[in-house]
Amino acid sequence: MKKFKFFALAAFAAFALTSCDDEDPVDTTTNDSNELVTVSGTISSDVTWSKDKVYRLAGRVLVSGGATLTIEPGTIIKADPGSGASATALIVTREGMINAQGTATEPIIFTSLADDIEPGMINSPNLDPTNNGLWGGIIILGEAKISASNDDGDLTELQIEGIPTSVDARYGGNNDADNSGVFSYVSIRHGGANIGDGNEINGLTMGGVGSGTTINHVEIVANQDDGVEWFGGSVNASNILVWNCGDDALDTDQDWIGTCEDFIIVSPDGSAFELDGPEGSLNRGTHQFNNGTVYAGSSIASLIDWDGGTNAGVSNVYFFGLESDYGYIAEDPANDVDEFKPFASFGGDGTGVNSGLEVQLAGQTLLSLFEPGTTIPSAVTAVTSPTVGVSSVGEFSFTWAAQSGSLTAIGL
Repeated sequence: MKKFKFFALAAFAAFALTSCDDEDPVDTTTNDSNELVTVSGTISSDVTWSKDKVYRLAGRVLVSGGATLTIEPGTIIKADPGSGASATALIVTREGMINAQGTATEPIIFTSLADDIEPGMINSPNLDPTNNGLWGGIIILGEAKISASNDDGDLTELQIEGIPTSVDARYGGNNDADNSGVFSYVSIRHGGANIGDGNEINGLTMGGVGSGTTINHVEIVANQDDGVEWFGGSVNASNILVWNCGDDALDTDQDWIGTCEDFIIVSPDGSAFELDGPEGSLNRGTHQFNNGTVYAGSSIASLIDWDGGTNAGVSNVYFFGLESDYGYIAEDPANDVDEFKPFASFGGDGTGVNSGLEVQLAGQTLLSLFEPGTTIPSAVTAVTSPTVGVSSVGEFSFTWAAQSGSLTAIGL
């Protein structure tokens, strides 16, 4: 545990008017007519956000200096629009803590300022679950180990992508048991603003987050980039739902060694899984995905994109909702058909458990889901009904995807 964090996660005092690097001091402006509280700058002392108000993130907001940000169940946070270096984001630094504990009936919702949602609502009254890139996202940073390198050799810490180096947004260290707090029953919507050169912010980014941190029951809706991305660290996660992301649903990098269990992925534009391994000499073991259900949809690029050196395993996952033309299509110059969407590259270093991967076909053969000449891995079977998948769809009752009937519409 960090030396800054020997205090209870309870009710706290007001914001301190201090600054961090190039960030403005925290500003909290309340509009009594609609209970809108504007927040900007750096939070450097303990504070609580309550569900009887709506909070507006005005630019980049950092939790730092040993502070804990507590967010009550049912609280709604709306973020200003912005792109590039000005993209709005909530960043929990290595010296900060997050205590965001929603409930199944009162989730915490991060959304866009353009959203007319009010306290007590779960579904947006005016935005669609495909509207993306309206703000940045959530970034949690910790002091657990990462595997990274440059021309001079191994690195133990890095600046998180998308945040200028004038802001202290480093992650990584030597404490795999590090605790960044609790993030539970939270819905993150409409994020992924472009920060330059085609690089967007993920819905939830975790950099060097340690196993002392609690991450569960998180929904990502319509993020323009990845849904959830891990950069190293050792944190575990469970009950994750990613719906309509613009790139990969679940992305791993830099020797993350945690486990993600019980997840639902619906209609990603990229891969359901983008699995990458160590980038330096450090290789601590494996990361594992267990018990998931993936609805492919019409725009998915691949079901699993797997590097040859990835220390990962995928087990007990059901894939369905494929289009009939998903897979290998023989080249047809007359109709300009030469696209191939592979099921999976099936690389990896062999440290993870790969088993129980069931796919419901849509007219194609199982062999057509793999590059020509590839042997179908023994872990993959074609089924008409699943024997594996997410353990309980009921765990996602707090989500917009469930409340809107969209999970029921695809048979979940």
